[in-house]
Amino acid sequence: MNKGFDNDKYLKLQSENIRKRISQFGGKLYLEFGGKLFDDYHASRVLPGFEPDSKIKMLLHLKDDAEIVVVISADAIEKNKLRADLGITYEADVLRLIDIFRERGLYVGSVVITQFCGQHNAVLFKNRLKALGINVYRHYPIKDYPTNIPLIVSDEGYGKNEYIKTDRKLIVVTAPGPGSGKMAVCLSQLYHEHKRGIDAGYAKFETFPIWNIPLKHPVNLAYEAATADLNDVNMIDPFHLEAYGITTVNYNRDIEIFPVLKTIFEKIYGSCAYKSPTDMGVNTAGFCIYDDEAVKAASVQEIIRRYYKTLVGCLKGKSEQSEVYKLELIMNSLGVNTGMRKTVNAAKSVEERTGAPAVAIELSDGRVITGKTSELLGASAAALLNCLKTLAGIDDDIHLISPEIIEPIQKLKVEHMRNKNPRLHTDEVLIALSVCAVSDPYAASAISRLGELKECDAHSTVVLSQVDENTFARLGVNVTCEPKYQTNRLYHR
Repeated sequence: MNKGFDNDKYLKLQSENIRKRISQFGGKLYLEFGGKLFDDYHASRVLPGFEPDSKIKMLLHLKDDAEIVVVISADAIEKNKLRADLGITYEADVLRLIDIFRERGLYVGSVVITQFCGQHNAVLFKNRLKALGINVYRHYPIKDYPTNIPLIVSDEGYGKNEYIKTDRKLIVVTAPGPGSGKMAVCLSQLYHEHKRGIDAGYAKFETFPIWNIPLKHPVNLAYEAATADLNDVNMIDPFHLEAYGITTVNYNRDIEIFPVLKTIFEKIYGSCAYKSPTDMGVNTAGFCIYDDEAVKAASVQEIIRRYYKTLVGCLKGKSEQSEVYKLELIMNSLGVNTGMRKTVNAAKSVEERTGAPAVAIELSDGRVITGKTSELLGASAAALLNCLKTLAGIDDDIHLISPEIIEPIQKLKVEHMRNKNPRLHTDEVLIALSVCAVSDPYAASAISRLGELKECDAHSTVVLSQVDENTFARLGVNVTCEPKYQTNRLYHR
């Protein structure tokens, strides 16, 4: 993938911009962090050159001034809401986030449980956090939020929330996922700080949509594709256009809520420092794109990936058909089709020739390597081995793993582990290859090239098993699948 984003420039500009915003408000800023603070693989895919942990690195530039507050909704705890990308609950992710922030040297001040009204599981989680030595605060539902502003900005509204004690200039408010109540926490704190005579301000850090590139730029459309389930729509910011005569891009929810936010600010402070939703943002990503064509091409590929992911989600009952229609509209607006993903046609061609599932992987140099289903290996495992052979310059007729090694593994799977599928999955192939590497230089050479698969694209003609999907994810391979299963069974593991 051609690079098109200057990550070093981004780290410098972003940290400088946040410092300016802190000073604008007298030395204390509540910064609402949208999206992922680290492991932002969407950004790294659509902005090639952006590093997935860029936001964390940027915060490390400010770590002496920064304090992190993690927000989770009591409703999410009660419903055991899951992070779809990780398969863990929001409450488990709160603990994971705190561990990662601390490992990076960032100070985590507290956890806030929003929408708290004594829910059983929320109380248990609060007690667990306290037992772990973590400060916990409770914020409560406010009737008719966010429209009943006289109630909201009063002692019976924000005033009922527990005041979060903070020590630093920059308070980073983040959460495991959307709908946690980050903005409400920030505004509640502004109310409490003002009552205590402390000057503090609010700003928002959202990477997407990027405000200073065109509305229909593929990067911004890729954001719409990624949030099809939330029904987010990118829009021209009418408030910014009216105030400054400059066209900028924001998304519908921020534009819709801005009049309410403006009134809340005026109710707390007597005036509002911002004239538009765009004014509230501090994102500098748009200034760091240096190759627009590379970024456009990468975003088109991401839109196709999202389309396939949503098709498979519909098959599994996890997505709505309306999401598919929205993605098709986005693709049509750009003149994009699935054939523009090289691995799609290559995998389908092998399946048509063999009559069995196939996988194709595109290497970083543009070569497309395929794998077919055999008696010994699944298509994913075969494609993976063929890629490693190609990268290591090993002849195709050389066996990296001999059938004598594969057959006992198959026997173990079927006879003792009660697995109906004897073919080796990707994780089993890699373990077998590692064992062979002890005495076989070819196997050792092949497995040493695994790192070169990072950021490669792959496509399967059937829905992958969870094992193969997880293996590709750990290797950093971006996989898509046709929305069909290998068998006609109703239950699929």
